[in-house]
Amino acid sequence: MSDWWRKRRRWFDLFDEFLRDIEEEMYRIMREFERSFEEYEKKPPSELRGERRVIGPYVYGFRITIGPDGKPVVEEFGNVRRFRGRPIISEEREPLVDVFENNDEVTVIAEIPGVEKDKISLQVSEDRRKLIIRASDTNRKYYKEVDLPAEVDPGSARANYKNGVLEVKLKKEKKEKKGFRIKVE
Repeated sequence: MSDWWRKRRRWFDLFDEFLRDIEEEMYRIMREFERSFEEYEKKPPSELRGERRVIGPYVYGFRITIGPDGKPVVEEFGNVRRFRGRPIISEEREPLVDVFENNDEVTVIAEIPGVEKDKISLQVSEDRRKLIIRASDTNRKYYKEVDLPAEVDPGSARANYKNGVLEVKLKKEKKEKKGFRIKVE
């Protein structure tokens, strides 16, 4: 077996093991979620005291990408979150988001299907390093705080929403290089 094939096979084995670990973790989360939901359903009405509310549907997903350091990055989205090791269901879904940066601009693309464009609210944080996306319609609510790779100028923001995809373009904040000239004597 050639050295090239051994290196590739080792990479495939590591990736396969990584995927198996993710799959096991997903099954564990779903089993725990179902178990806690069944316990909640078994409570007699006298113990519920108005606690019963229906949130649905349950949306959970993830994507795996390779980061700049060569390590896999797992990004979760949906309305199932983990709190102290237990899954909880939120009314707000976390959309899938991509952030792209070039020399003078940051572009944020978010998937928020099923809402009208006038129901979308965008806000830049005070430190100008976060974009806050809120969207709410009768059937769906979305919320996401997106970390931006650079400080941006909120006045330059342009947003476009078409077919459930939101695209926000923000110009980077121009920072003047402050320095002092030192006279040599």
